[in-house]
Amino acid sequence: MSDLLAYGVYLPRHRLQRAELTQALGSPSGKGSRTVAAYDEDSTTMGVEAARRALAGHNAPPPAIYFATTSPAYLDKTNASAIHAALDLGHEGFAVDMIGSARSGVGALRAAGASGGLAVLSDIRTGQPGSADERDGGDGAAAFLFGDGEPIAKVVGEASATAEFLDRWRTPGSSASSSWEERFGLEQYLPLIKDAGTRALARAGIETADRVVVSSAHSRAAAAAIKQFPAKLETAGAPLGYAGAADLGIGLANALDQAAVGETILLLSASDGCDAIVLQTTPGLLVVQSDHQQVASQLQSGRDLRYATFLAWRGVIERETPRRPEPERPAGPPSARSEAWKFAFVGSRCTECGRVHLPPARVCSGCHAVDKMERVGLADAPGTVATYTVDRLAFSPSPPMIDVVVDFDGGGRYTLELTDASPDEVAIGTRVETTFRRLYTSGGVHNYFWKVRPSGQ
Repeated sequence: MSDLLAYGVYLPRHRLQRAELTQALGSPSGKGSRTVAAYDEDSTTMGVEAARRALAGHNAPPPAIYFATTSPAYLDKTNASAIHAALDLGHEGFAVDMIGSARSGVGALRAAGASGGLAVLSDIRTGQPGSADERDGGDGAAAFLFGDGEPIAKVVGEASATAEFLDRWRTPGSSASSSWEERFGLEQYLPLIKDAGTRALARAGIETADRVVVSSAHSRAAAAAIKQFPAKLETAGAPLGYAGAADLGIGLANALDQAAVGETILLLSASDGCDAIVLQTTPGLLVVQSDHQQVASQLQSGRDLRYATFLAWRGVIERETPRRPEPERPAGPPSARSEAWKFAFVGSRCTECGRVHLPPARVCSGCHAVDKMERVGLADAPGTVATYTVDRLAFSPSPPMIDVVVDFDGGGRYTLELTDASPDEVAIGTRVETTFRRLYTSGGVHNYFWKVRPSGQ
């Protein structure tokens, strides 16, 4: 496999306290909280955010994107192409989905490592109300860039074992998974975990790794893996709960956040078999750590969400929306014509007077020069709220809607929706940053565009 060059993690801001489940359902739900994707987030939008963070500072576009999820926004249509467009990568390159099973996360990592590319692992986890999947799940995304360059870690060993047995499944169209009796799954997983882990360590030339990351929807199999392969320093999984296809990636990112130079990390993923990968960190990791939004810091910056709101966002209960007509389904031709603007938030700058136009224009509104424009991407530009309004009548799955007029650093003004915030969290002068979101879904078509949220979240 190629060297690991960079990584990025995105955790949604909202948190569902497990005590909320106890109050609502009357059953013990444990301590702490789980991460929750907002109503305007899906696996694609979270994947974009993680990928943006992984590619920060890398000018060369990845030759390929491998997108793994168990909760795709589309079937038949490639979701990775929207990620490719949002990253403003043009039309050159390969983008493909690896969807449907938790093991696809390992598949994306291995595919990106084998060819050099970007692995994007993103998932939204749900379950029946009161279930362990609902309580112990977590939403999030991680991205890993492989290729030639200054590495942060090298792959020094890997091994896999595969077996066909019925442990966990979800039929197409179902919102929640089903699972077999735990003891049966444990008996199947134990020899597979031991086999793959032992062979990967042997190929790496070590007996014990400094850090071990374990990922499995089967909690007893994960616990058995921890006992089978103890770490010198730390054994852990994703700290937010089981995150499906993104789980191993978030766990790896958390380990990289804390690792020192020269440490070895053993990844163990038990899903329809077992996959094991051993990495060894390099001095390049220190540079990335110093300029990286770490998993632990993102977990600390959440805002609580009520359980009823969580159920409404998940579509378990249907909330009455404002009595306004639903928005029309986005049409294909205009979306294609405005691809760079709609997906990558690319405007234009007048080469005569320097005025920035959002959306891009042919005629400058300042000096009236015609076709004297250059493209300017504003997806990474912070901005300041010039004015705002709180709209309690507009159609929204989570009213009220907050519209803000943003003056972007370096030029450009546009009206965007503010997300991940309540009306008392916005004022004139509030600093904001862009985030890729879903405006709405109509007629089975997702209308992706950009919103802003308060900076530093």
